[in-house]
Amino acid sequence: MADEEEDLGLSLIPELYKPAALLPISQLKDALLYTIETFPVTIVVGETGSGKTTQIPQMLYKAGWTTDGTQIAVTQPRRIAATSVAARVAEEMNCQLGQEVGYSIRFEDVTSAKTKIKFLTDGLLLREMLVDPLLKRYSIIMVDEAHERSLSSDMLLSLLKKILKKRADLRVVISSATLDATKFLDFFSPDPGEKMHGKTKEEFGWIIGIEGRVHPVETQYLAEACSNYVERAVDTVMEIHTSEGKGDILLFLTGREEIDDAIEMISDRIADLKPGYPTLQPLPLYAGLPSDQQMYVFQPAGENTRKCIVSTNIAEASVTIDGIVYVVDCGYVKLRAYDPVVGIERLNVVPVSKASATQRKGRAGRTRAGKCFRLYTEAAFNTMEEATFPEIQRSNLAPVILQLMNLGIQNIIRFDYLSNPPSNLVIRAMDILYSLGAVDAKGRLTKPLGTRMAELPLEPMLAKALLNAPSFGCFSEMLTIAAMMTLQGNTFVSHDGNQKLSNASKRKFTVAEGDHITLYNVYESFVSHGKKDVQWCRNNHLNFKALVKAVSVRKQLKNHLERLGIVENTGLSSSDVIRVGGMEMVERVRRCLTTGFFSQVARMEADGSFQSMAGTQLWAHPSSIFFHRKADWVIYHEIMETKGKIYIRDLTTVEMDWLTEYAPEYYKIRNR
Repeated sequence: MADEEEDLGLSLIPELYKPAALLPISQLKDALLYTIETFPVTIVVGETGSGKTTQIPQMLYKAGWTTDGTQIAVTQPRRIAATSVAARVAEEMNCQLGQEVGYSIRFEDVTSAKTKIKFLTDGLLLREMLVDPLLKRYSIIMVDEAHERSLSSDMLLSLLKKILKKRADLRVVISSATLDATKFLDFFSPDPGEKMHGKTKEEFGWIIGIEGRVHPVETQYLAEACSNYVERAVDTVMEIHTSEGKGDILLFLTGREEIDDAIEMISDRIADLKPGYPTLQPLPLYAGLPSDQQMYVFQPAGENTRKCIVSTNIAEASVTIDGIVYVVDCGYVKLRAYDPVVGIERLNVVPVSKASATQRKGRAGRTRAGKCFRLYTEAAFNTMEEATFPEIQRSNLAPVILQLMNLGIQNIIRFDYLSNPPSNLVIRAMDILYSLGAVDAKGRLTKPLGTRMAELPLEPMLAKALLNAPSFGCFSEMLTIAAMMTLQGNTFVSHDGNQKLSNASKRKFTVAEGDHITLYNVYESFVSHGKKDVQWCRNNHLNFKALVKAVSVRKQLKNHLERLGIVENTGLSSSDVIRVGGMEMVERVRRCLTTGFFSQVARMEADGSFQSMAGTQLWAHPSSIFFHRKADWVIYHEIMETKGKIYIRDLTTVEMDWLTEYAPEYYKIRNR
């Protein structure tokens, strides 16, 4: 479960629909081009909406940086930003998306031989290094939104530092809205007194600042801390609407549940307003929102109407919305934090950093003087962290360490990180990889299993299970399940907010063995009945776009495996042929899943909760079929603590003796 669920469709997110000449970046065109030509590393600091993301790649393209057949890469921490900005730049350059301008995200490539500017996620550029270790196809690599300090962007920056030592011709541009620019410059530059490609520390990099906001923003704090920031936020929105001048409102909350609650409360309050006030239109914004609903946020409000956009932190930097004059900042954000001792990812609501608070404030005052209402005291602001804690210091590192090792990084501990990960996170990651057989007792990547796991664009446990599928005779079924797992819970939707109808539809596909086989049934029904039928999906409360995506992902995973020399075992005897939907297939799939997820096992207790092998109390996630059903032993795909309760999701029943059969070493060690 990501901080924000990713939208599976293409959303068009404008970066200030202004002519390029009016964007602040345009005043610095000559200085930028000179700096990038002269220095291997250029750091551009400018507020969201200054034009850096859309204009710098175009400036470099027009300046001839791709005439030798190379490309310009622009990385984004979120898929939603990569797809949207690519669409915007293609529109500005008057070309079809996928021609001169394209994008590439996991399981979706919209580029061609003509592509010169490519927008992609940080993680995808890391994957490209597997086949192009020095990224020679690119003359310029621009890492955007670097201040977010995502796991993939930090890894990418570390690897770019290594590549720069071998490529004097490469130019790296790091752009951000708020950034400790000196820290980044020091990281890339040679040590004092040393040179790289004949350049000293002072000659290696340069910082350029862009002035973005031209209108003042008044900041208002609470005199005393509030007990319920959602209610206080709604009160503040209504006060603005009834007593302040024209201009749209942007309210920052922490997640979808709070956003839905706030919108419902605002709608109720609007109904109670006396006649004479303008219309207030509350609109949600989070990355899991369907793209057609996202579009409402960017459309101008109707006559005599004020928009109130209720958003997660996605509106801090990833998107720019015109017309915002008032910002209401709840002062909190949802952050994931991984506990390596118990292997649980916690989704905690924590105070924002000063950098994030400044970003939020900056959303106001873009078109005229604005106001920022902070729902916390000034003293609370002064105690906030300067910047968000880097993801590398609070994440499960197993997937990224597996990738680093496959890129030839042998000494994970001594690798040159922008911020060093805690040793306990590294040790836990190596333990996970060792138990899966991806690394040996000396911490070296195993061949072929470890390298194959690294090359599949899946988390290690699912990759291991999928690689084992041919030996269980369930290759096709596991391909489908792996593809469905990449949808991250976006399969079932409640179209009209009627959860009861949605649950009734889900029961049609449900099987007693668990969530994985249920998702398999959904996919099979979709490809046989609803592949081109949006209405069939709607009738069954299924996400049409997500399932179309699953079909594409399945095909790509199959191609990945074929390139690795793994194909469906066609040599089974007639008595072993799997009957689709038959119990034999179901057991094979359950056993196969156990080979990857044997360490994530729990047993149901009499009260309906589960207990992990370590004795931790767990609960089936409401999306699981076991939320209201009985089971004995289960393996689970994901574990997450939220609001003090630990949930497991995507569960499948297993037999206890399978655990010792498929992971004897793991359970021998645990039982000592």
